[in-house]
Formats: sequence, C-alpha cells, structure tokens
Amino acid sequence: MRKILNEELGRHSIEEFRKKKKLNVAVVLDNIRSAHNVGSVFRTCDAFAIKAIHCCGITSVPPNRDLLKTSLGSQDSLEWKHFETTLDSIMEFKKTGYKIIGIEQIDNSIMLNSFQFNKIEKIAFVFGNEVHGLSENILNQLDSAIEIPQFGTKHSFNISISAGIVLWDYFTKTQV
Repeated sequence: MRKILNEELGRHSIEEFRKKKKLNVAVVLDNIRSAHNVGSVFRTCDAFAIKAIHCCGITSVPPNRDLLKTSLGSQDSLEWKHFETTLDSIMEFKKTGYKIIGIEQIDNSIMLNSFQFNKIEKIAFVFGNEVHGLSENILNQLDSAIEIPQFGTKHSFNISISAGIVLWDYFTKTQV
C-alpha cells in the first residue's frame, strides 16, 4: 500500500468546480456559534459538490479567521450567502422550489436510515444551533424532519458531524 499523492487525486480547480454539475442540495446553517463548525461544513459541502450554503443570523461567514482555518479554501469554491434570519433563507429556497428538511429530534422526525430521497427534488437541509437546535418558527416551515439514529447516552452530534452524516447518506442513496 502507498498513500496517493495530491497530484494523483484529480482535484478540480476552483473554476472547474464552479462549472461542475452539483447535487440538488443546499445547506442552511441556523445561528451556528462555532466558526470552526461552519468551516468544517464548508469543507464537507465542497467534498459533496452541493449547490449552496446559507449562513444565517450569528453564523460566521468568510473572512472569519477560525472559519478559514477549517474550510481550507472551500469558501472560494462554494456559492454562499449570509441572511439576517434563517426564515429569510428558507423563504428564498421555497420560492425556487426547494423542499425544506430540518435535521432535528422532534416528535414526527423520520430516522435518517429510513428516509427516502428523490434525487430530482431540490432539497435544503437546515442544521440548527449547537445548543438550542432549530427554533419553533423554523420547525413550522419544514416539509420534513430527519433524525440521525443514535445509541449512546448523549443523543447529540456536533453540527459538522451531522452535516457529514446527512450529506453522505443523501449521496449514497441518490448517486448510485
């Protein structure tokens, strides 16, 4: 075995990536406190070639130093916007035909392993604040809610881990 060299990975330039076909997926970050978490989500979104990220409320945006530290330049390849409120972001996505799916533990959420995606449908995944999750006014705007199955004592994933799990699940269910 040997490690693959960077030049063997077939990485796209930023210009090539911007022209590349993207998944029918966007990510909405609802008042995420940690700029490191936001930067990690940017990197994950770049890896899965998603369409856009909406950073809402207190969520950090480039050129925040801590975000840039973990995003490793992915902020330059992705389409992203900042919105004063998460509701403004969701309304913009709804106007353009996106299905709004929250990632949250609520009474009628569907376990991720049971959730079926339609790869033709445009989806905006909404990830909530590290402490409070999604607020009631956001829950009322959701078309569906997904819960990630958990079997330990905490029943809580870091936001960047949740984004990775959900995007990987979407990718494996729709890109096969």
